[in-house]
Amino acid sequence: MNNNPSDAEQNAIRAEIERLHLEHQDLGAAIDALMAVGAPDQLQVQRLKKRKLVLRDRISFLEDQVTPDIIA
Repeated sequence: MNNNPSDAEQNAIRAEIERLHLEHQDLGAAIDALMAVGAPDQLQVQRLKKRKLVLRDRISFLEDQVTPDIIA
């Protein structure tokens, strides 16, 4: 049974990965900007960092979907 996504599905996954990468970068910039202010709202910074980690995990999951399994 073939569990590999079709070409259209792979393209959609790649587009989602790109969107998530951009959001991840934007969150990093937002965190850096908050830290540069001087006395940032620590709760807000923690929430942004948590969201950034969730995005990283989602990106990893999606990248695994479009990366073919290699049998050693």
